[in-house]
Amino acid sequence: MATETTMTETRNRSVVGMVLIALGIVLLLGYVIDTGLLVMPMMAIIFAIAGIRKREAGWFVPAGIIGGIGLGTVLIETLPLVDPVAGGVFLLSFAAGWASIPLLSALFANEKVWWPFIPGGVMAVIGSLILIGEGGMTLLDLIFNRAGWVWPLVLIAIGVALLLRTTDRGNE
Repeated sequence: MATETTMTETRNRSVVGMVLIALGIVLLLGYVIDTGLLVMPMMAIIFAIAGIRKREAGWFVPAGIIGGIGLGTVLIETLPLVDPVAGGVFLLSFAAGWASIPLLSALFANEKVWWPFIPGGVMAVIGSLILIGEGGMTLLDLIFNRAGWVWPLVLIAIGVALLLRTTDRGNE
């Protein structure tokens, strides 16, 4: 028991140490270069390092989300993109961040986490449709504007199905 506590304390100290070092590096770089675009990617790296070191999947959730937003921000700020292409690129970057959560969890925490593929998949589809151009935008208009009343019904149906499934499992 004492060994386990000591190992946990050592791991926690090392994670805090790595976070402080990374934060210090970003702050020092701020005196030399404009680090504004690097803040989110560096935060994502800090969370990823913590997850790798602690071998806990929970750290990869903020790493993936912040990393995807950071990647999207860097791309739309550094590449000559115009709307709506910039929006599509941002959504695909954000989707990549969500997709990194199950990958990092499987590699470093030995956990299978599949739920991030749902928001990531939705963002990837929407981002891809935006990048396709006129046809994709027409389809998005049809889905979200002309048939907009369908989405609340779909969400209600999925919610009811999940509740019924949970209730059925409770009776087993």
